[in-house]
Parts: sequence; C-alpha cells; structure tokens
Amino acid sequence: MLRQFLRRLSLTVTAVVTALAGAVAVQPAAQAASVDTGAWYVLVNRHSGKALDLYNFATGDGAPIVQWARNDGNQQQWQFVSSGDGYYRLKSRHSGKVLDVYEWNAEGGAEIVQWADTNGWNQQFRLADSDGGHVRLINRHSGKALETWEWATGDGARISQWDDLNGANQQWQLVKLGSGGGGGGGDGSGSWPSDTGSVHQTETRDVGSFFDGGMKRYYGIGDGGQGESQDPMFVVANGGTIQNVIIDAPAGDGIHCEGSCTIRNVWWNDVGEDAATFRSSSSSARYLVEGGGAKSASDKVFQHNGAGTLTIRDFQVHNAGKLYRACGNCSSSYQRHVVMDGVTARSTKVLAGINTNWGDTARFSRITVYGSATICEKYKGVPKGGEPSKIGEGADGVNCLYSSSDITYR
Repeated sequence: MLRQFLRRLSLTVTAVVTALAGAVAVQPAAQAASVDTGAWYVLVNRHSGKALDLYNFATGDGAPIVQWARNDGNQQQWQFVSSGDGYYRLKSRHSGKVLDVYEWNAEGGAEIVQWADTNGWNQQFRLADSDGGHVRLINRHSGKALETWEWATGDGARISQWDDLNGANQQWQLVKLGSGGGGGGGDGSGSWPSDTGSVHQTETRDVGSFFDGGMKRYYGIGDGGQGESQDPMFVVANGGTIQNVIIDAPAGDGIHCEGSCTIRNVWWNDVGEDAATFRSSSSSARYLVEGGGAKSASDKVFQHNGAGTLTIRDFQVHNAGKLYRACGNCSSSYQRHVVMDGVTARSTKVLAGINTNWGDTARFSRITVYGSATICEKYKGVPKGGEPSKIGEGADGVNCLYSSSDITYR
C-alpha cells in the first residue's frame, strides 16, 4: 500500500508541475483524438505493451476486463459507438457487450467489466490526448481514467479506473484493424495475426487439458499434402483447450480432439490433410472452435469422425473445399451435428457436408459469403470402404437449418 501511495503521489506531483508549467507557457489546446465508428480497434497499453482483453472469451454480464499479450483475437477488438457529446461506448467484437464501470462505482480502483449496452454514463468514455499518439479514456460518470491497475505488466492483470494522472499505464494506442460496419455477416473478418516466433515440431505434442501457444507459429509434421493417416501436430484430451496458436505447413493432420474440447483463437496458414478432427464416440461430446481462421484447404478444414456437436463461432475460412464434413464412410457411423455462427467464407466451395440418413444436422447464423458457396450439402453415408453419394443441397428445415436472413452475400 505504501508503494502504491508513493507511486500515486509521484504522479500527482508530476501532473501539478506540468500544469503549472503550462500556466507559465501557454500551449495551444490539443485536439481530441478522433475515431472511426465503423472500424474495430485493438487498444494497446503504453506501459505494459499488452492489449485490452475480454478475459477467457467470456460472453456474460460482469465478465472482467484485463490486459493480455496482443493477438488481435475478437476478444481484443473494440468498436467505438457514439453516445453523443464526444463520448463513446466500447463494444466487444466477441461478446457484443460494452465496457462498464461496475455498479456505477465512482471510486479509484473500481473494477472494469463488460455489460449489456444500456448507454449509461458508467459505460461512456471520452478520449483525451496524450503524447506519442496515445489517448486516455475518461469515464463520464466517475471522471476517472481507464488504467492498468498497479502498473502491472503481466497477462491477466486487471483494468481499473483512477484519477487522470496521464501515467503511461493510463495511455492507450488505438490500433485500427478495419471496417466493422454492415449488417449480417459474422465476425470472422478481422485481420490475420502475425506470429510471435516459430517452433519446428517434428513429433505430435500431447497438450493434455490446456495449452496456450502464445501466438507462436508451429510447423514440421508431414508433407503439407492431402495424404491420409498423417500424424497430428497436437492432441487435446477430453475436456481440454488449445488456444493462441498459429499452425503452418507442413502441419500433418492438424489437431485431434479425443473428446469434448475447445479450440480458441487458432489460425491455420496452410491446412494440410485437415485442420482439426473430432473423435469422441459419445453423443454428448461438445466441441467448440472459437475465433481464428484457416487458409488453403484443398479438401476440407474440419473433419467430424466421432459423435456429438461441433460449434464453429466467429471464424474465417479462405480458399477451401469444405469448411466442415461429417464423415460419410468411417468405421463407426454416428449422428453428428454442426452449428456455425459468425463465419466468414472467401473462395470456399461448401460450408458443410452432412449425412442425412444418419440424422446429421447443420445450423447456420450470421454467415457472410464473399462470392458464392453452397451452404449445406446432403450425402447418404455408407459403411467404411464405400463412397458416400451426394443426394441434395440447401435448406430443408430438418437437416440443413437456415433462412435467407442468416446468409449475407458480398
């Protein structure tokens, strides 16, 4: 506490001295920074170099806002929504909720969370210029500045508010990523991330229940082609999570999920045999692909060999044959389900292929297609060794579930 007090005192003295100096040598008032309300931004803290982040990809009210190593995922992308009079709400691209000073707390140290957009003053911020192209974000209700609490530099450090002292921990760089306007369409349309380093991996890595790749680029298994039975780069245990990974060629058979799993903010620069394969035999298995994207899949991106339900959310696919295929001739036949929400597809022929004779379903919402694509193809699944036959395509209200309002063509 004493250390905190001394730091605050030092900054306060600095601010007073600066103000007095300004009174002696009057400077022209700085113009308030302007923002593009049709764009998405990553906010990078000047002190820590980390980005404003929605912790653990949460979607509920009250979820904490923290800082994390920049990876440009949807949980780090924010849109400035005008409230008028120079104030804005900051809307999360991942959850659709906005920054909020929790419970209208006007005190220093109050927690910053996300909440449904009510346009309350505790959700409104104005931009105040700092030097070097940085800004402070001043809350309308409390008059305090958004900051990295206690000058922390680590991942997961909380974001709070304090008196506006213009400290580096209160200064943010606004990194514009691109347009966020327009209706329909998913959120899988952001920029492709850069890696933070590379790892040459020649053997499958069993990541167990959790692995965070730190946005490094992993490559090295297989030949980058479509040959069957290649080894995977990663194996994820039942209930496990793999996140913040870039996979590059050669990448073998990508990721194998042995049971229910989460694949979060994973990017495939060049899909080899498959990007990921889902293998549980349990009908209650739940797989989630959240954020990320895949490029250059001459056949398919996601292969569903096991049972259960795969949800693909806020994902982008470029230059692929199919985004998803429920296996039509595996050694075991299961009923399989896929849910796609917030998917953007470019130069992709088919979004989903399912086997209607086994009761498979595919549901679609917030889909954006650049050019043309078949949304849902229907097949007749067969025993191993046979070749499934295509029997139709398009929405039918039974197996392929979507309406025209769910699909936006650009």
